[in-house]
Amino acid sequence: MADQTESSIVIDAPAAAIMDVIADLPAYPEWSDGITSVTVLALYEDDNRPADARFTLNSGAIKDTYELEYDWKADESVSWTLTKGDMLTAMDGVYELTPNGDGTTTVHYRLAVNVKIPMIGMIKRKAEKVIVDTALKGLKKRVESLAPDPA
Repeated sequence: MADQTESSIVIDAPAAAIMDVIADLPAYPEWSDGITSVTVLALYEDDNRPADARFTLNSGAIKDTYELEYDWKADESVSWTLTKGDMLTAMDGVYELTPNGDGTTTVHYRLAVNVKIPMIGMIKRKAEKVIVDTALKGLKKRVESLAPDPA
């Protein structure tokens, strides 16, 4: 990835539970701001995880329907790249999951986005930062709300 934005968050769940939420693309509109719909276009035969998906985004100035191709590495990481978009010309990202040995997992998220409209680099990085931080907070809230109650 070229210029990118990155951040991380600790989630109180094992990596497998987090990756299950990440892989449930059709549920993204329930927890990921700006995503209004997701259609899985193809699945990998070996693990039934999404290979290709179409997203509809309505986030402030950016409204687009775009397609991503996914590459899954067990419960360790998932990366994606834009294969089709109207306003977006690039959207490359990766979630990397690192178990902390205490039942929590650190999720590291990197994202690089380009759009057809001219945008100053500083403004683009700020928009990416909002996307990354919002996605990580949404993922944490979603995963931890689905976790069984330890009581």
